[in-house]
Amino acid sequence: MRVKSSNNCNPELHKAGAEMGPPTDVQIVTSDGNTIAAHSSVLSSASPVLERMIDRARKGWNSDSTIRILGVPSDAVVAFVQLLYSSRMVPLSSPEIEDVLDQHCLQLLAMSHKYRVPSLKRSCEEAVAVQLTPGNAVDVLKLAKLCDAPRLYQQCVQLVAKDFLAVQESDGWKFVQRHDMMLELEILQFLEDRDERKKRWKQQREDQKVYQELSEAMNCLHHIFADGCPEMREPCTRFESCQGLKLLMQHFATCDKKLARGGGGCLRCKRMCQIFRLHSSTCSESKSCRVPFRSHFKTKTQAEKLGKTWRLLAKKVATAKVMSSLANRKRPEEVDQSWAKYMRRK
Repeated sequence: MRVKSSNNCNPELHKAGAEMGPPTDVQIVTSDGNTIAAHSSVLSSASPVLERMIDRARKGWNSDSTIRILGVPSDAVVAFVQLLYSSRMVPLSSPEIEDVLDQHCLQLLAMSHKYRVPSLKRSCEEAVAVQLTPGNAVDVLKLAKLCDAPRLYQQCVQLVAKDFLAVQESDGWKFVQRHDMMLELEILQFLEDRDERKKRWKQQREDQKVYQELSEAMNCLHHIFADGCPEMREPCTRFESCQGLKLLMQHFATCDKKLARGGGGCLRCKRMCQIFRLHSSTCSESKSCRVPFRSHFKTKTQAEKLGKTWRLLAKKVATAKVMSSLANRKRPEEVDQSWAKYMRRK
């Protein structure tokens, strides 16, 4: 590759791509009038788009096979051609190539997309992602959208959402507000959806915590009546809710209002009845279960038509109970040894 320059270009880039054996047979003209002499075999093997451009140039009246790469600075075009040459012999992850990528990553990303050089495009995306800041996030986002780079686009959007106050001060955001209303609405919609997702995730975590507490209460009932939990005066070391549940049962046993329908006006008795009822809906031990009122609430539940909310609650609590048992299950020694070996290797 040789560069004939009418202007002053970067001399380091001009050293790139040492001359190959055969003479150059393609001329690349850049926007500022520079001419790059290259080999059609290298360009055609690296890019199908350049191959078609070279074929069209040779079929026309232009006998010297001149093609044009316009819209980017001459140095970026030289770097692009240099990388097409270098990628045949040097990996794109080498330090020499990374220096060129860091210097012209935005222009190289656009050219590698336009001329369909996928390996170079991936390297350019990584180089651009490293240089992302709130000041250039909007500009890079637009380029990622034009160049069909979804991974880079997602990184830009996440940075915009993370530091939107700083992004609002950037020239790219001000330009978008004046000239690209659709992109502005797209970004604002993403921010709104992100806030909604955060609210949903928070609500789901809170719901899951409630299901976990209820599943622990079910296990605690079985622990009290089947395993024989110690007396009230002795604290239980197995379940945190055991002491509170025993106090609630003690009140339930002595409360006069529990005989009224639905527990009467006593909220604590109503709560205990709901716990017994929930246990009857989730318990799978038909004969061996020693928790009181199981058969009573089981029969009552079968006679009545339960609402969807109660059935969903019982299903969620049963699922949380299974997941809790799996999480607390002791791992085999072989698994622990393999994990320790893997961590040492890291």
